[in-house]
Amino acid sequence: MKSPHFALTSAALLTALYASSALAQDADGIVVYNAQHESLTNEWAEAFTKETGIKVTIRKGSDTEFGNQIVAEGKLSPADVFLTENSPAMALVDNAGLFAPVDADTLAQVPEEFRPANGHWTGIAARSTVFAYDKTKLTADKLPKSLIDLADPSWKGRWAASPSGADFQAIVGALLELKGEAATAEWLKGMKANFTAYRGNSTAMKAVNAGEVEGAVIYHYYYYGDQAKTGENSKNVSLHLFKNQDPGAFVSISGGGVLASSKHPKEAQAFLKWITGKTGQGILKTGTSFEYAIGVGDDSNPALTPLKDLQAPKVEASKLDSNKVSELMTAAGLL
Repeated sequence: MKSPHFALTSAALLTALYASSALAQDADGIVVYNAQHESLTNEWAEAFTKETGIKVTIRKGSDTEFGNQIVAEGKLSPADVFLTENSPAMALVDNAGLFAPVDADTLAQVPEEFRPANGHWTGIAARSTVFAYDKTKLTADKLPKSLIDLADPSWKGRWAASPSGADFQAIVGALLELKGEAATAEWLKGMKANFTAYRGNSTAMKAVNAGEVEGAVIYHYYYYGDQAKTGENSKNVSLHLFKNQDPGAFVSISGGGVLASSKHPKEAQAFLKWITGKTGQGILKTGTSFEYAIGVGDDSNPALTPLKDLQAPKVEASKLDSNKVSELMTAAGLL
């Protein structure tokens, strides 16, 4: 049987480990918990370090994984900066009171619609919901008019999604915010009856391309990224934009925030300012991520449909409720 002293020793050891991590942080620059695409964040970090001399250590993980980890670590977190693909994980950390306010100069670089009103974190990029469809099977008149249509029995066995991923769960979060709990639960019930589950958006798109399903709800950049390479996984695919402020036109905000517990707040804030500034957003325009630039006056990759033409619904990113989404999707048998 373990002695009472064991628990105290374990707690002391954990504190010592975090302290050791913090010391390493002091010596080596800032630590970024990165749930964004690895290649994009690496490109940001390398260019930032080259320009400023500030070293960036990147730790890889997912939105949900890191969001929960930061909440569990609390003030002992060794992270200085948290970057995500979608905003629900940012809201999770913010609701726990673990972000420092973003510097005003940084917030001024990002339009209000791409950051929460409280200024505790900011958008750093964006991605659009699309319906990737098999253009050899579906013509424009056969496409769903709304995301809601995919719950209709006429779509049974015809479409796909990746429900376990943070991407799709953010889309469900937008549906919840726009249409309410009852309508979302009903749609998820129809989804369960109709769709085929794949693991990952790229896998779902490949299934469309291979003729396994007629369409898939994914984010736009999987298609553009494949087209920029060989196009072998998207040669039979086109993208349908729902537009008209439909839930299926949801634009998800990738977020960035500085932890209140950061040992290097000045450097962490500088990094966030840099990636939302002209050089950082310029990497989105010229790089291979094909995510949208969101900085004031910044242009996205010219291959993309302009953000203003997506006719996205207005969704307050800080209100996307990941816990309720998980609850509803679990109840529907999707998780």
